[in-house]
Amino acid sequence: MRKRIKGAIIILSLTLLAGCGKKVQQESPAEAAVIMEEGPEEESTANEGIQEEENAKEPVFEEYELQLMAVGDNLLHMGIVATGEQEDGSYNYDCLFKGIEEYLALSHIKVINQETILGGNHLGFSGYPLFNSPTEVGEAIKKAGFNVVLHATNHAADKGIEGLVNCVDFWEKQEGILMAGIDKDSGFEAEIPILEVEGIKVAILNYTYSPNTEVLPKSIQGHLNMLCHWDLESGRIDFTKLHSQVTEEIKRAEQEADFTIVFPHWGTEYAIVPSEYQRTFARQMTEAGADLIIGTHPHVLQPVEWVEGEQGSRALCYYSLGNYVSTQKDPLNMLEGMAWVRLLVQEEGVCIKEEGTGILPLVCQYVGGSPRLDQVYPLDQYSEELAEKHGIVSYGGRAIHLEDLTKWSEEILGEWALTSEEILTK
Repeated sequence: MRKRIKGAIIILSLTLLAGCGKKVQQESPAEAAVIMEEGPEEESTANEGIQEEENAKEPVFEEYELQLMAVGDNLLHMGIVATGEQEDGSYNYDCLFKGIEEYLALSHIKVINQETILGGNHLGFSGYPLFNSPTEVGEAIKKAGFNVVLHATNHAADKGIEGLVNCVDFWEKQEGILMAGIDKDSGFEAEIPILEVEGIKVAILNYTYSPNTEVLPKSIQGHLNMLCHWDLESGRIDFTKLHSQVTEEIKRAEQEADFTIVFPHWGTEYAIVPSEYQRTFARQMTEAGADLIIGTHPHVLQPVEWVEGEQGSRALCYYSLGNYVSTQKDPLNMLEGMAWVRLLVQEEGVCIKEEGTGILPLVCQYVGGSPRLDQVYPLDQYSEELAEKHGIVSYGGRAIHLEDLTKWSEEILGEWALTSEEILTK
């Protein structure tokens, strides 16, 4: 959906090849009336002259483009945690983003789903099933240039309310980053998180289906943004029903921002086909006003498609980006994606430019034995030689082949798959 841009007129000298809608002329501010001593005819002529001069000075709105990139679950298994340990016992995770620096440099909106809680180093580091990851991971995220971090995941409460609040406190100290999904205050009507970039207000809404429980603990209620409905009395979660707060906040976001993005943590793990409830929720969010939906959680790629709502509403939906980093043991878990969305800013609003929008398939490569991250590669820069060296062969006991990764990518993504060249040469 396109919405008229809020705020001042923006003038940029950037020429684009394609548009998303009819251009609307913006009225210039009215100047004070000039009172003439002459009669009505002379006054009218003078006013017409002023109006002509005013029209001549009216600025022309130049369309321009913003780039959004988003990666999936930053899933810190203990092998990934160990990758960042330095000889002196300190931790550094700059290595996590070694393969995607060029894409970060080209983007305006840069999103990562921080799957595991940064609950405080003093609580100790842990992996599956109750994670706690080093805060140095957050430092590397900031250094890499991300400006949006998502924390509404099924592992957000792995260290209880203490870990959740510690995580919020950490991100509050990181300037230039919008963190969404969790809150140390338990109010149920929080402010809409809005990222302001290049004169545009982008609403960032992040929700999870559950904190890995069927009953929402009282201590977490109001601190974790919930996607699914839950009973206020019992805390029991209804996984088939979208929480009314989600649609209410989307509607509020539509009033406060120029573009609304919803990031749901949802779906069935390891399923490459979206569930019926994902499709239903996506339609309901679209009808509420969402412009873009980018999902996480299944640990595998799922398709990209336009979702049509009633009364002409439309949103682009990435059902799942898969992981970003992990040491999971199935080859399909190593295939993942970077959402790449081109946003066209026009005088009447912001829309998705379909040409050049899609998903860049990625491959997470780790070494075997005691697993350690190597790096994340674009699929079109991966090789069978690298596949033969993948740690999944020894650690997971599974072979991984470039041919299979390419086939899965084509089957799941179809024409939405992008190449690194298509992105880097635009």
